[in-house]
Formats: sequence, structure tokens, C-alpha cells
Amino acid sequence: MTATTGNGNILQIRNLEKTFPNGVKALKGVSFDVKKGEFLVVIGLSGSGKSTMLRCLNRLHDPTGGSVLFHDDDIVKMKGGEVRTLKKRIGMIFQHFNLVDRHSVLSNVLTGALSRTGSMTSILGLWPEADKKRALEYLKLVGIADKAYIRADQLSGGQKQRVAIARSLMQNPEILLADEPVASLDPATCHSVMEYLKKVNRELGITLICNLHFLSLVRQYADRVVALRGGELVYDGSPSAIDGAWFTKIYGEGAREVHVN
Repeated sequence: MTATTGNGNILQIRNLEKTFPNGVKALKGVSFDVKKGEFLVVIGLSGSGKSTMLRCLNRLHDPTGGSVLFHDDDIVKMKGGEVRTLKKRIGMIFQHFNLVDRHSVLSNVLTGALSRTGSMTSILGLWPEADKKRALEYLKLVGIADKAYIRADQLSGGQKQRVAIARSLMQNPEILLADEPVASLDPATCHSVMEYLKKVNRELGITLICNLHFLSLVRQYADRVVALRGGELVYDGSPSAIDGAWFTKIYGEGAREVHVN
């Protein structure tokens, strides 16, 4: 494996910009580093640029300026096949689970290997035994192996998100991006999903970058926090250092913190 970008950083983000065709400037020169193996959380108001930034990191969006060094290769300059390879190395989990309801849990997880096996494997159900074994191991890791052979539409929201985590692991990602992974879940389920993300981070050593709304979750699970406001970086530091003054700077006057117990 290629050595990580200098000083133990797996990503070096410098002056990252994104302007949409309608003229909206979603990111305005954002710069920070991501250390290999850390659990980094991104916070900020809706519309602050959090989701746009994550999508720029794996090129779901094309940045309009700046650089993102990943193993000394600039993600911003990648084209064609380089971008397809990048998306195998940087996995993504979305707020909505994007499972195929009529397929089994195991089949949904196996689709994470499609970049290696091809679509005909999925259509015919001819998955290699090694992939099936790995898929079951990842389902065990996220505590849902007992549901492997039931249809995905029989699962709760939290269970579906855990299946989505297992599916992303089938890519063998070095970095996992999670865009509001608990936003559509009830408070009791939020902690379950966050615990499994932390487990993936700790046991597999996968660098995790996660967008979250609730500071109570951030303080419990994040190694480090960066905050965006209006497309600009306004905080980079420890979760525990976000006091009332920082909260106001990040979220604005009149904002009130909501706790997830």
C-alpha cells in the first residue's frame, strides 16, 4: 500500500471550493487534514456545505478549486478510470439506506462487491463463496448476522443502516464517508448505529468522516471535529472544547442545542 500523505495524514484538503452552475458557492476555500484511522465528525447548519464537501472527497461532486491529496494523488485532478478507482477506496453511507427491499440482507451486502465482480454476478446470484463469507463476517461485525437471509423490507431503520454499513465494507475502503447516517432514525437507534460505526473505525482501522447534527453524539463518538458555516471552516479541534461561545459561532445567535440521550 502506498504510504499515507505526510505526517500520518490520509487526506490533505487545501482551499477546497465548490461553486454550482446556479452560482451558489457551497465551499469557499476549506482547508484541513484528516489523520489515518481517526473518527472525524463534520458539523454545521443545514446548507453549511457539509454534504457537498463529503461528495467532493469521493468525486460525487466535481470541486471547482483547491486540492485534496489522498496518498499524494490529487483527487480534484482525477479523471475517468481514476475516479472509478477512487470510489472503491473511499466508501460512502447515506442518510437513506438505498437497499433493494425485495432482496435478502445478504444480497444487499454483496452488492458492495459489484465493482470487482460485475453486474451479471448479481443478476445471476453467482457470488463467489469468499465474498459470501466476507459479507457474513461484516454482518456479524454490525450485529445483524441473524438477519442475513430475510428480505430487507422486514428490517427496522436502524437495522437497514447497519446493512448499509456492511455493504460499504465490501469495497475494502480505506476511508468511509457517512452523510448524516442517523438523521432519519429515532434517538434510541442513533446510538446503536454510531456504536457500530465506531467499531468499524476501531477494529478495522478505517478512517471515518461523518456529518452529524447533534453535538451530544459528536462529543461521545468523535476523535476530532471540524465545523463549517456558510461554506467556510470555522472550527477544527476537540469535541469537548465546543463551549457556548463556539456553539454560537458555529450555529448562530438564538440556536439551541438538542441532546440525543
